[in-house]
Amino acid sequence: MKIAMLGSGATGSVFASYLKMGGADDIVLVDLYKDHMDKVAKDGMKFTDPRGTFHLEGFKTAYSAENIGIVDIAIIMVKATQTEELLEKSMACIGEHTVVATLQNGLGNDEHVKKFVPADRVLFGCGNMGTELHGPGVCVAKPLGGENMYFGASENSELTEKAGNYLKECFEKGGLSVHFYDDVRPAIWKKATSNAGMNTVCAVLRLKVSEVMAHPCGSELVWSIWKEASDVSEAMGIEGVWEFTVGNIDNLMAAIGNYYPSMAQDMLFGKRQTEVTALTGAVSDYGRKYGVPTPVCDVLTKVVKAIEANYDKQVLQ
Repeated sequence: MKIAMLGSGATGSVFASYLKMGGADDIVLVDLYKDHMDKVAKDGMKFTDPRGTFHLEGFKTAYSAENIGIVDIAIIMVKATQTEELLEKSMACIGEHTVVATLQNGLGNDEHVKKFVPADRVLFGCGNMGTELHGPGVCVAKPLGGENMYFGASENSELTEKAGNYLKECFEKGGLSVHFYDDVRPAIWKKATSNAGMNTVCAVLRLKVSEVMAHPCGSELVWSIWKEASDVSEAMGIEGVWEFTVGNIDNLMAAIGNYYPSMAQDMLFGKRQTEVTALTGAVSDYGRKYGVPTPVCDVLTKVVKAIEANYDKQVLQ
């Protein structure tokens, strides 16, 4: 099956590398980062995960999806806030039988996709790992223990079943632990809850995960976000998020303790817009909808948005 990775920065490049290692032989990487696309097209991808470093060749690349042709699976891997703009510019590669898969961080990504594609052609899920792009053509994966790739159909159909099974097979052969769920929402809320706490607090405090959790005030902020998100998910009928979060803390710290989460990287190193609206912002939105108070998520979302709007005015030593 022909796959387009729409958004091939750190995470898109890592996911494409796992698919390539698992036997997917027709992958087009699409990204505006021209140096990265040119390097991969010329020399292939240098991909590192806990097993070692691999040199992967055979990727096609493009700066946009306009002329890559119709694909069987289009995987959305831009920031959640960019999804609709990306889809508006990428419909040339999405035919009447194309399945669109969002494997982005955060909550509500499938709702954005369904504005452009029918629900019976939408897969949504997430990867459970840290990712880094060390330069053009060089990506690194830091998978967490246990299940590290999961997705499901927004509405079951022959097309989503075929595409989902193909992605599962390739990701598994590539080295990941994968689950193709009948109902993927609990898995997404577990990941989004973890990210909402770690990403937002690390970004605001400008600290790595272990540094935040080592201080009682930083740790309290993270746990407060986790509790609010768990309460919201329970009100939505999604069970087990709090229990999972409490039980997974040791695995989380072991895997990404010495790591700046993606939102912190955006704010510290790139001065980029973050995915806060799909994390603590989304928890707040769902909280209002289901009548669950989310005071810490509300405040930290506003803090991040204020910082984003004033990068050029900040005085930082």
